Amino acid sequence: MKSPMAVRIEASWSEAEKKIARKAFDRAFERQCDTITEEAKRMLATSSPPHGIWQVHDYLSRERKKVDQTYDYRYSVLISVLAELLRQGWLKRADLAGLRPDKIELIESWTK
Repeated sequence: MKSPMAVRIEASWSEAEKKIARKAFDRAFERQCDTITEEAKRMLATSSPPHGIWQVHDYLSRERKKVDQTYDYRYSVLISVLAELLRQGWLKRADLAGLRPDKIELIESWTK
């Protein structure tokens, strides 16, 4: 699904940068999924059936929609996606190490 928050930016990506960006993107995705998983487990542990199951279902549906709207790995929108992930805290600045300094600067400038 295309991210409604993604903005097209024409940027060239070296092979090394593509690998770094992919790794950072995947780390952010894993962090967010881990948080969602932990919350779903907490909700199940503290709720009573049958309502608790449907509350977890609704929570997971909302989170899936957010994830689908955010994670878009097309290079034409990757700068804005990485900026959004950094702003939300799923991506750490250290995850971007190895990208060209102008890319990191652009990503950080979009977090404000």
